[in-house]
Amino acid sequence: MSEVSPTRSAVIEMKDERRAMHEGYVFLDEKCLLLAGEILRELELHGRLQREFLRLHDAALAALRDAVMRHGLQGLQIHPPADMAQARVRIAVHSLMGVQLQRAEWEPGDARAAASAQPSPEAEACRKAFAAVLASSTELAAVSGNLERLSLEYRRAVRRARALQDVMLPELDHSIYDIESRLEELEQEDAIWMRRGAGG
Repeated sequence: MSEVSPTRSAVIEMKDERRAMHEGYVFLDEKCLLLAGEILRELELHGRLQREFLRLHDAALAALRDAVMRHGLQGLQIHPPADMAQARVRIAVHSLMGVQLQRAEWEPGDARAAASAQPSPEAEACRKAFAAVLASSTELAAVSGNLERLSLEYRRAVRRARALQDVMLPELDHSIYDIESRLEELEQEDAIWMRRGAGG
């Protein structure tokens, strides 16, 4: 039984509260649909980027094998790497329903390597192949982060929507029904007393 005093104003307040809760539920339900749609789009992009990453990774391993066969492992280790001092990751950020989504792009800057004592096409191909893997992994990492954030927000919104639909709204409906029933009983009692008073 509700602890609220059975008055018409209490019923009106509770009905207003129920209307607001229902609007909140509708908003959360729509939010879940939007987030689910974005998750599907990000999953499709993630799959595409992952396939490209694996292709580049396999090509880089093949280029590494060719370079090792040409120079030997120790010979390849003395080849100077590309100059990474100017390299950076460019990040573009946008938001969907409060979730921060990112697109990342690897900018190598001056990717030229210092002159090698033993230059070869194999060593250069190996360096370029691993630079391509690095660029691809940057994009893939950003999309993976998007999926994590979207998934977290989706689960949170679903929990809130279920709490409203399965717990709070039914409890409020029960309280409204309880108070309205008590008001009817009080009105009937008043009517009986008034009839008795008029008959006396």
